[in-house]
Amino acid sequence: MRHFFNLSFRYKIPLWGSLLIITTAVIISATLLFRAYADLKQDLLSNAASQGRTLATTLFPAILHDDVWRSYEIVSAPFHGATPENPVQVESLLVVNRDHRVYVSTQPENIPMLTPLASISPAFKVLAGEIERLSTETRVVEPEGADQIFVVTPIAEESARLGVLVQVFSKSVLLPRFLESADRAAMIAGVVLTILLPINWYWGQRTAEPLVRLTASMESLGRGEVEPLPPGIYDYNDEFGRLFETYNRTAAQLQEKALLEKQMLQSERLAAIGRLTAGIAHEINNPLAGMLTAIDTLKQRPNLDPKVAKTVGLIERGLAQIADTVRALLVEAKISGRSLGLTDIEDVRTLLHAQIAKKHLNFEWDVHLSDNIPLPASLVRQVLINLTLNAIQAAPDEGCVCVHIKGDPAGLFIDVRNDGEPLSPEKLQHLFEPFFTTKESGHGLGLWVTYQMVRQLGGNIEARNEDGRIRFSVHFPLEATA
Repeated sequence: MRHFFNLSFRYKIPLWGSLLIITTAVIISATLLFRAYADLKQDLLSNAASQGRTLATTLFPAILHDDVWRSYEIVSAPFHGATPENPVQVESLLVVNRDHRVYVSTQPENIPMLTPLASISPAFKVLAGEIERLSTETRVVEPEGADQIFVVTPIAEESARLGVLVQVFSKSVLLPRFLESADRAAMIAGVVLTILLPINWYWGQRTAEPLVRLTASMESLGRGEVEPLPPGIYDYNDEFGRLFETYNRTAAQLQEKALLEKQMLQSERLAAIGRLTAGIAHEINNPLAGMLTAIDTLKQRPNLDPKVAKTVGLIERGLAQIADTVRALLVEAKISGRSLGLTDIEDVRTLLHAQIAKKHLNFEWDVHLSDNIPLPASLVRQVLINLTLNAIQAAPDEGCVCVHIKGDPAGLFIDVRNDGEPLSPEKLQHLFEPFFTTKESGHGLGLWVTYQMVRQLGGNIEARNEDGRIRFSVHFPLEATA
C-alpha cells in the first residue's frame, strides 16, 4: 500500500478519482437495486392483499354453507386469468379452517383436505403460529430461511370468523424482474463510468502535470540550474497558480543574481588583467622606443640598399603595430596612428605565408580595398593577424582558410573562415572572454585582445558555425573614427 502512496501525482490523482467514481457508482447502483427489490416486493404484497380481501369476501358464504366445491372454484379462479407476461403469480391458494386444517387447496394432490397446517412443512408450522395471533387485517408472514412468502387474509364478517385465506408466493418469482432492474442499473452505471472515467483521467493529468514540472524545476535548483516554468502551464489564479507564479519570480531573481555574480567576477578578472597589462606595457614600451629610434636612424643612412630598406620598413611597421597593440590593452590609451592602406593588408599575408605553407592549406585571399581607410592601421592589422592566425591553427592539414576584406563608405568588413571542428554553443558563448581558449596550449588572451581592439574602434565582431565552417565576421564603421 505504501508503494501506491509513493506514486507520482500524475498517476495517483487519476487513480484516486477513478476509485472514488467506481465506488460511488457501485454504492448508488446497489442502493437503487435494493430499493427496486423492496418496491417490487411491496407491489406484490399490495396486490396480494387486495386480491385476498376480494376472495375472502366471496368465500365466506360458500364456507358458511360448507360448499367445498364452490370454495375450490373460487380459489382456483385467479389461476384462470394468469398470463405469461405477468411472471409474479401466486404459487398456490388454500383455505384454513378454525382448527388450522386445510379446508380446500388449489393443489389438492400436494396438500389434501383436512391436512393439519403445521404438518405440511416447517414454514407452514411457523405460519400456523402466526395465524393464532391474526387479527382482522391482512398480514404478511415471511418465515426466516423459507422460500415462500405468505399473505394471510381472515375470512370473516362482523364477528363471525370461519377461517383464513392463505396466498403462497415463491420468492423466486421476484428474480426475473429484479434481474431486469439490475440490467438497467448496470447499463446506466456503465454509461456513467464511460463518461466520467476519461474526464477524471484528463483532469487528473491536467492537474498533476504542473506539479510534476514544478517538482523537476525545484530539484534543478539544488543542482544550480534555474529553469522557469513555461508560460501557460497553469492559467488559473488559485493556490496552484500563485505557487507557480511565486516560483517563477524566485527563479527570475536567482537568474538575475547569477548574472550579477558573473558580471562582478568578469569585472574583477578584467580589472586584474588591466593592472597586469599596464605593468607589461610599461616594460615593453621602454625597449620598443629604443628599437624604433634605431630603425629611424637606420633609415636616415644614405645609399640604403632597396631590399634592406624594404625589410626595414616591414620591421618598422611591425614594431609600430606592437606599440599600438600595447596601447590598445590600456583603457586610457588614445587611438591614433596612420590610416589603413593596401600595403598593411599585404604585410599580413607576407607574415603568415610560412604558417600557411607549413600546413599545405588551401588559402583564399580576397581583398577589395582601393583607397586608404580612415582607421588606425596598426590595430586593424593586429585584428586581421589574430583572426587569420587562429583560422590557420584551427584548420586541419590541407584544409581551407578564406579571408575576405572589403572597404566601402559603410566601413571595413573582414570575414575569416576555416573548415576546422565546429565550436559548441557553450564555447561560442565564452569565446571572447579572457583566459578562455579552445586550444590545448594557449593563454586565452588572443581573441580577448582582438575583441578589445574592435570595440575601441566602435566595431563589432561575432563568431558562428556556418555550412560546416567556423566564421568570424568583423565590421568597423567609418563614422566611429571620424
